[in-house]
Amino acid sequence: MMSVPTETQQNHEFIETNDECKKKKEGGGEDTMGGVGGSSSSIHRSASRPQLDLSGAAIHGNFEEKDPVILLPNQSDDISHLALDIGGSLIKLVYFSRHEDRLVNNRRKQTVKDRLGVTNGGMRSYPILGGRLHFVKFETRKMNECLDFIHSKQLHCGGMDSRHWRSKIPNNENAVIKATGGGAYKFSDLFKERLGVSIEKEDEMDCLVAGANFLLKAIRHEAFTHMEGQKEFVRIDHNDLFPYLLVNIGSGVSMIKVDGDGQFERVSGTNVGGGTYWGLGRLLTKCKSFDELLELSQRGDNRTIDMLVGDIYGGMDYSKIGLSASTIASSFGKTISENKELEDYSPEDISLSLLRMISYNIGQIAYLNALRFGLKRIFFGGFFIRGHAYTMDTISFAVHFWSKGNAQAMFLRHEGFLGALGAFMSYEKHGLDDLKVHHLVERFPMGAPYVGGNIHGPPLGDLNEKISWMEKFILKGTEITAPVPMDSPGTTGLGGFEVPSSKGDSLRSDASNLNVGVLHLEPTLEVFPLLRDPKTYEPNTIDLSDPGELEYWVKVLSDTLPDLVDKAVASEGATDDAKRRGDAFARALSAHLARLIEEPAAYGKFGLANLLELREDCLREFHFSDAYRSIKQRENEASLAVLPDLLLELDSMPEERRLLTLIEGVLAANIFDWGSRACVDLYNKGTIIEIYRMSRNKMQRPWGVDDFDALNARMLGSGTSTSPPYKRALLFVDNSGADVILGMLPLARELLRCGTEVVLVANSLPALNDVTAMELPDIVAGAAKHCDILRGAAEAGGLLVDAMSSIDDRCNKSSSWVPLMVVENGCGGPCIDLRQVSSELAAAAKDADLVVLEGMGRSLHTNFNGRFRCDALKLAMVKNQRLAEKLIQGNIYDCVCRFEPAS
Repeated sequence: MMSVPTETQQNHEFIETNDECKKKKEGGGEDTMGGVGGSSSSIHRSASRPQLDLSGAAIHGNFEEKDPVILLPNQSDDISHLALDIGGSLIKLVYFSRHEDRLVNNRRKQTVKDRLGVTNGGMRSYPILGGRLHFVKFETRKMNECLDFIHSKQLHCGGMDSRHWRSKIPNNENAVIKATGGGAYKFSDLFKERLGVSIEKEDEMDCLVAGANFLLKAIRHEAFTHMEGQKEFVRIDHNDLFPYLLVNIGSGVSMIKVDGDGQFERVSGTNVGGGTYWGLGRLLTKCKSFDELLELSQRGDNRTIDMLVGDIYGGMDYSKIGLSASTIASSFGKTISENKELEDYSPEDISLSLLRMISYNIGQIAYLNALRFGLKRIFFGGFFIRGHAYTMDTISFAVHFWSKGNAQAMFLRHEGFLGALGAFMSYEKHGLDDLKVHHLVERFPMGAPYVGGNIHGPPLGDLNEKISWMEKFILKGTEITAPVPMDSPGTTGLGGFEVPSSKGDSLRSDASNLNVGVLHLEPTLEVFPLLRDPKTYEPNTIDLSDPGELEYWVKVLSDTLPDLVDKAVASEGATDDAKRRGDAFARALSAHLARLIEEPAAYGKFGLANLLELREDCLREFHFSDAYRSIKQRENEASLAVLPDLLLELDSMPEERRLLTLIEGVLAANIFDWGSRACVDLYNKGTIIEIYRMSRNKMQRPWGVDDFDALNARMLGSGTSTSPPYKRALLFVDNSGADVILGMLPLARELLRCGTEVVLVANSLPALNDVTAMELPDIVAGAAKHCDILRGAAEAGGLLVDAMSSIDDRCNKSSSWVPLMVVENGCGGPCIDLRQVSSELAAAAKDADLVVLEGMGRSLHTNFNGRFRCDALKLAMVKNQRLAEKLIQGNIYDCVCRFEPAS
C-alpha cells in the first residue's frame, strides 16, 4: 500500500552484496549508482608534513572568511596547508592560514604559570604565529576560479596570504596536496600545469568517514533532527558514539556502518538517490539546475499526482493498519487514472512528488539497515540534502514512520565538508586527533556576497573588499537583507506531508548550506573543573528558541546599535575609514540579526550569550578591537581617584557592617554597564561618583534575591562559632571603572585580609566596557598606591615589581602576603560558558573553594542556574526589566545576591 518497491531482484543488479563491499576499496567518484565499494581500512598517513601546533591557542581574531574557520593561534610551523574534495558539482577546500597573535602580558603569564602550575603545551620561546583552518567552496565548472584562489593565497607553496607575498613564487616542484573525489583524478594534470603541484589522491569513503567522526567528536552542536520544520540539536555522548549508520546521499546512496576511527563498512546502498531526482526532474520539468528543481518543490502540492490512502478509501483513514488518509499509497499513482498529458501537470507538483518518493525510500532503507545491525543513530548527509528543510523533513518522517517513533533521522551541520576535512586529516601530522568537544567554538559567517542564492566570488580576505560588498549587496534602499538566502518558516502539515513545509519563493540552496558558522579552534580551553555536572550544565539562562525571546533581544541589540557604532568610530579617531567601517559593521550585524529572526538555528544552538558575543565578533571583524577603550580609561581614572576615601570608610567599620557594605558596593557599582540602555541614559545625567553614591544609597534590603545572611554566616561565623577563611577565591569581574575598582577590588581586599588567595578572572578580549586580563594589572597597580594590602598581595602575585627594591627584598616582602593574581577566562564576550575556559583559569580553579560571579552577563544571562562543587556567590544588579521579571519576578535595578554552598 505504501510507496515501497518490491522488485528487490532488480536492485541486485546495482547494489553490491555485503561480502563484496567488505573486499573492495575503490577511490574515485561519487555514489553514482549506489554501488561504489566501501572500506574498513584506516586513512593512509603521509609523514612528509610538520606538526600542527595546538598549544596556547585563544578564541579570537579578525574574520577574513565567510565559511567555517578554525582558529589555531599558536601555530608557528608550516603544516599540511591545503586539502580538497573535488566532486562533480562542487569543489570543497580546507586550508590553513597564519596570522600574528595578539600581545600578551608575559610577566603576568609567567607568574600564573609558576604559581598555578599551568603548562603551555610546549610553547616555543620564539614569537608565536597563529592560524586558522578555513573551509571554502567553488562550483566545479568554475575550476579556474578555484585555481586562481589557491594561487592568490599561495596555498600550494606555504599558505602565505597574497597581501604579504611579494617575492617570486618559490620552486614548488615536489609539492603535494591531498585531494579526494572524482576530480582528484580528472583534474590532476591541470593542478600540475597551473600550480606545479601533484595531487595525492585519497579514498573518498575513507575521507567521508574520517570527516564525520571528527565533526561528531569535536563540535558540540553538530548533529540535529529536523521534524515538522523544527530543528533540534542532539547531545552526542562521545563515549557512546559508535557504532552508527552514515547515509551519504549523492547521485546514488551509500550506507556505511561506522564502528570507530578508521573502522567502517559499506553495508548497503541504492541507485535511487540525488541523481535520480535530478535526472527524472530534468526530464519531467525542464529545470536547468538541481536548485531550480528544489525550488519548484517549495511551491508544489503532491496531492494532484500522488495517490493517497484517502483517495482509495473515500477520504477515510485505514486505521486498522495505522495509515492516515494523507499517507501516500502510490507515488505518481493518480496519473494512471487521469486522462492528462505531462504538460497538464504543474512542474511544482511533479518536483514535490518526486522529492517525496525518493526521500521516503532512502529513509526507509536506511532505517531497515539500522535495524538490521542494531544501530541507534542514523546520520544523513550528502549533496542531495544541501540544507533543504523539506528534504530533511521528508526523510525524518519516513524514519519515524517505519520505526514507529523508535528512531530518529539526524543530520550534520557541516556535512558539506566531510570529504575535504577527511582529506586534510589524511596528512599524518595534522594535529587534530585529540580534539575534545569544548575545543571548537561556533562563530558567525560573513564574507563573500550572496544574492538570491548565488555566490559571487570566493570568500573575501581584504577588508576594503568586504566593506565594498556590504555597500553593494547588503544595503538595498533602506532595507537590510541577510547575507545568505533563507528558508521561510513553516510546517509540513498535520499528521502527514500533504502540504509543503514552505510556500516561500526563497530557497536555502547548497551555497548557503555550506556557509555554516565560523569554527574557531581553542585547544587549550578546558571544562571548568568546579562545575558540579558538566554534562547537564547549560550556560544560557534565556532560551532564544522561544521566538518571543529572540525577537525581544534582537530588538535590544538593534536599539543600542547606533550608540555602539558612535563609540566604535570614536575609538578609531572618527576618521573617514573608521566611519566607513562603522557603517559596514552596522549593516553586517543587522544582516546577522535579520537572518536569525528568519532562521533561529542558522548558526547552531543559539542562546543569549551567543547573541551578545555575535556583536563583539562583528566589531572585531571590521577591525574595531576595543570600541570602549577611551571610555574605560576615563572611568578607571575617575574611580581610582576616589578609591582611597572608600577604603578609609570601609576600614572604619566593624567587621559585619563592613561585609554588608562591601556587597552593597559591588551591587551598586555594577550599575556601570554600557551594555544597558537604561544605564547609558543614567550616564548622561551625572558623573560616575554621583551615580555610584545614588545607587549605594538605594541598596534597600531585602533584595530581589537576598542570601546575604547565609553568606555572612559562612564568612564571619554565627554565634560563638567561627568559620575558617576560604583558601582561594575566584572573582569573575565584569565592567571597567567603578564596577571593578569601587566594587570588586574592595571585596578582593577583604578576602586577602582574611588570608584568602584571590584570583581576578577577566576577559581575554574586550567586550563593551568589560575589563580585560591585559588591563587589570595596571588597574591593580593604581589601586595599590593607596593600599598596603593590595600592594603586598599584588607583589606576591607577580602583578607589581618595585624597581627600587632588590630581588631579595621583594621575595621577603612577598612571602608575608597571600597573592592576588589575574587570569584570563578565554572568552571575548560579556558572558561566559564554563565548558570553555582557559587553561589558566582551569588551573586556578583546582584549589579554589569559592567562586564569585559578578555582573549580569556572567551571573544572570549565563550561569544563574549553574551549580558548583564549591561555594558560589552570584552578584548583579538587574538592568533589564524583562530579565528582572523572568528571573526574580522583580523590577529593573533590583539586586541579586545568591549564595550557594557547596554540595
